[in-house]
Formats: sequence, structure tokens, C-alpha cells
Amino acid sequence: MSTGVIIVLIVILVGVVAAAAALVPRARGGFGGSGLKRRFGPEYDRTVARHDGDTKAAERELGERVQQHGSLREQPLEPAAREQYQARWAAAQELFVDSPRQAVTDVDQLLGEVAGARGFPDVEEYDKQFDALSVHHSDHVHGYRRVHRVVQSPTNGAPEGQASTEEMREAVLEARALFDDLVSADNGDGRGSGSSRGRTGRHTFGSFNRQAVKGS
Repeated sequence: MSTGVIIVLIVILVGVVAAAAALVPRARGGFGGSGLKRRFGPEYDRTVARHDGDTKAAERELGERVQQHGSLREQPLEPAAREQYQARWAAAQELFVDSPRQAVTDVDQLLGEVAGARGFPDVEEYDKQFDALSVHHSDHVHGYRRVHRVVQSPTNGAPEGQASTEEMREAVLEARALFDDLVSADNGDGRGSGSSRGRTGRHTFGSFNRQAVKGS
């Protein structure tokens, strides 16, 4: 084999390797800053803020989330299970009028259970479950974070750490969008946030809004 042919083969090999390296981030969900920002939306900005503006640290964390949970495939819900979850949500909504904090606790537990049923990490591993949800339901996952923070906040002798009734109501309202994603009859594969982008779930909460204000 001549030297010229060897050089040509080396050039081709280098080109193939470079092209493959360029495609790896795309195959993994786009680990570049712009790809992560598109994928995570508001969750990208919240993560940057949590890292005190350090975008590299935030993108490293988000990239790890995609690596760990990007290949997860959501499992469908049986119609009977979906109806049961919806009934439990309605019960929590009614309970909010008389016992807001208990209602938020019920919503937090319900979201964790539904997520587990859809194939996400178990509810007992909240951090891991939340990270996985943020990869597949990035538009609406913050509501889950809000209700979970209310549940984890102190209640005994520390009023500054307690959420007001209005804050709890807003947290539940925001969490409804994630709940709707998870119990949607469209249980096909793919990111749930894309199928429900722009929905807020507020259209189902008219009576809840009025009743909650009364109890605040």
C-alpha cells in the first residue's frame, strides 16, 4: 500500500472520528448550553440561580441528569389506576378548604406515587425522582418542588418557615400541570412536557381558587 493511500485513509478515519464525536452530545439529548437550555426551559434558569450564576456548574448538573435519566421510558397507566389517582386529587382539592397543609401533603405523596407508577424512581428517593422528572417534564416539574418544600418546612414554633395558605394554594395549582402530564391518557413515549406545553391546569381549578381564598 502506497504512502499516499495510507495518508488518505488516515484523513478519512480522522474525519469519521470527529463526526462521531460531534454527534455524541446530540444523541445524549444535547449537552451543550443551548441544548440544555432548550430542553430544561425554566428549570435551566433555576439551576443556574441555585449555583449562584455559575452556568458551567449548572450545566454540568443538568447534563448528568440527562445522562442518568434520559433513556427512561415512561410506563402507561391502566384506566382504573388513572381514575383512582384523579379521585385522590379531587379529594385533596376538597380537603384544602379545611386543612390546606394536609392537602398539600396529600398532593406531594400523590405526585410521587404517580411518578413511580409511570416508571420514574421510587417516591422514597425524592431527589432522584425529581431529577428524572425534570428531564422528561421540565416545563411543569417546579410545582412538585414547591409542594414538597411546603411539606418539608417546619411547623412547630417556626412561623417564618411556614408557607401561607396563599402560597400553598399557588403551589398546588402549579403542581396540577405535572399531575395532568403524568395521568394523561396519552401515555406514549417521549417527553411529557412537549405534549402539554402551555397548559397550566388552572381551567380545572375555578372552584378551588374561590374556596381556597375563603380559607386563607
